[in-house]
Amino acid sequence: MSPNDNRIDARDWSLLAILSVLWGGSFFLNGAALRELPPLTLVFLRVALGAIILLPLLRMRGIGFPKGMTGWKPFVVIGLLNNVIPFSLIVAGQTFIPSGLASILNATTPLFTVIVMAAAGEEVLQVRRVAGVALGIAGVIILRGWGVETRTGQGLGILLCLGGAFSYGFAALAARRLLKDSPPLGTATFQLIASTVMMAVVAGAIERPWRLPVPGLATWLAVLGLAALSTALAYIVFFQIIRRSGATNVMLVTLLIPVTAILLGWLVLGEPISMREIAGAIVIGSALLVIDGRAVRMLQRVG
Repeated sequence: MSPNDNRIDARDWSLLAILSVLWGGSFFLNGAALRELPPLTLVFLRVALGAIILLPLLRMRGIGFPKGMTGWKPFVVIGLLNNVIPFSLIVAGQTFIPSGLASILNATTPLFTVIVMAAAGEEVLQVRRVAGVALGIAGVIILRGWGVETRTGQGLGILLCLGGAFSYGFAALAARRLLKDSPPLGTATFQLIASTVMMAVVAGAIERPWRLPVPGLATWLAVLGLAALSTALAYIVFFQIIRRSGATNVMLVTLLIPVTAILLGWLVLGEPISMREIAGAIVIGSALLVIDGRAVRMLQRVG
């Protein structure tokens, strides 16, 4: 399938579901790690360990490193827009707002992506896709509940998370223009290496992590989960979807994340599912059908 095609096939829907599980857990893991680590240090550890995990796989596949500044430039741009800026903003935002609200704000990513792509002339601003994304965001709010609590700095936390979602929209644009021929494993590894260098400078200058007390085991396990599952493995899947279905479609994962979080709670932890959550999931499913275009085509055939 051409990455410019707005439709998503069955395989990529499956990959989106897997990615939603891998990224859905990041909000919980962030919350756990932030108890002992400041936000920028956490982001540095996440991208650095993720890169270290992927390097042996890169060698096994025989994928060479980019050559010179020209070769590294696309991965620096992607690392900045897809990791350094959004990870830092979202993690910082989670110090002011609960994880549930952060995941709702993260679900605005497809809307920002559609707008950025249209403004850049990469895609036509289709009413169907905008309406579908808006419907999906409404479904996320229904499913999770708005969850707004009165907290100091809550407005700032909301703006930080929205800024992260906006950055993901520009990352999708950059990925479409700069990474057409790069293999998913190479792209995932190189952008994490670039992100590690940038975050080492930022975290080192602002938080001086070498002066921090050594975190406990629970924190290290949360960081390892972020690096291995929510970063290394997730980005291999992420860039595979981009190559097959396009940068705009892969951002739909942020609508699926709250649904998979609810289902995992039910399957693994035995948490009950309320009617509100079922209704929200149905609305999100309907939104994805609208975005994909199949629901519209089926109605046109019936008509």
